[in-house]
Amino acid sequence: MHNRADMESIAIKLCLSGMSSAVAETATFPIDLTKTRLQIQGEVATTTNATSVLSRKGMFGTAWKVITEEGPTKLWSGATPAVLRQIIYTGIRMPAYEQLRESVFKRNPDGSFAVWKAIVAGSFAGVIGQFIATPMDLAKVKMQTQYHSQYATKSNLSKPSLINMLRGIYKARGLRGMWAGWVPSCGRAALVNIGNLATYDITKQTILKRTDFKDDWKCHMAASLCSGLAAATLSTPVDVIKTRIMNQARDINGKGLYYTSTSDCFIKTITKEGFISLYKGFVPNWVRIAPWSMMFWILNEELRRFIGMKGF
Repeated sequence: MHNRADMESIAIKLCLSGMSSAVAETATFPIDLTKTRLQIQGEVATTTNATSVLSRKGMFGTAWKVITEEGPTKLWSGATPAVLRQIIYTGIRMPAYEQLRESVFKRNPDGSFAVWKAIVAGSFAGVIGQFIATPMDLAKVKMQTQYHSQYATKSNLSKPSLINMLRGIYKARGLRGMWAGWVPSCGRAALVNIGNLATYDITKQTILKRTDFKDDWKCHMAASLCSGLAAATLSTPVDVIKTRIMNQARDINGKGLYYTSTSDCFIKTITKEGFISLYKGFVPNWVRIAPWSMMFWILNEELRRFIGMKGF
C-alpha cells in the first residue's frame, strides 16, 4: 500500500508539473523564439558554395523582424514541440528531484537541505528529463530557426508541423539523429536545474526560516525570481552552444558540416566572436526565464495546495 501511495503521489506530481510548465511555456514562448534567433546571429553558416554570416539585430529588432517578415503567429513557431518537451522534461525532473531529496539524500526534519545535495539532485534530475525530451527540443529549435536557416526549402517552410519536422529529421539522420546535440543540451539542463530546482528549494527554505514570510504566493514569487536569475546566468553559454549545434546543417551520415563537437563549437564561437558571444540572448533568456519561473512555481504550488498536497 505504501509503494502504491508513493507511485500515485509521483504520478500526481508529474501531471501537476506538466500542466504548470505547459501554461508557463506557452505564455513566454515568443521570448524564447527571439532568444534562439539572437543566439545564431553572427554565426558563420556554411553553404554549398559560400560562407555567410547571419545579420545582427537586438532583441526587439529581432522580434520585429519576425513579425514584419514572417507574421505575428511565427512568434510561436515551434510552440507545439516546446510544450510537449516541457511536459516530458518538467514532468520527469520535478518528481525525480523530490525523490532524490526525500529518499536518497534525506533532507533534514526541519526542511533544510544541504546546498551540495541540492546541486547534485538538481543536476541529475535535469539531465534525465532532458535526455528523454531531446527529440522534442531538437524539433523546437529547427522550427524556430527554419525561416532563418541557410538550408530552408519551400517544402519545409510550407509544412512547419511537428510531425513533418520529426519525420524529416528521422529520414535524414535516423534514430540517432533525433538526439543530435544531446550533450550540450543535457549540460544546459544540469545547469538550469541547479539554478531552477536547487536555487528555488534552498531560497524558499531560507526565506521561510529567516523572514516573516509564510509559505504562500509571495514567498514562492521571491524564490522563483532568484531561481530564474540563477538559471539564466548559468545556462546561457551552454544554451548558445546547444542551439548552434542543433541548428547546423548535417551530411547524409548526420555529421555536422561546421561544428564537429561541443568543444569545437565552443572554441570556434569564442575565437571568431569573442567570449561575450556565449551570452548572446542573455537578456531575452532572463526576461523569459523570470516570468516562466514565476508562473510555473506559483501555479504548481497553488495546484498542490488546492488538492491538499504538501508544497515543493
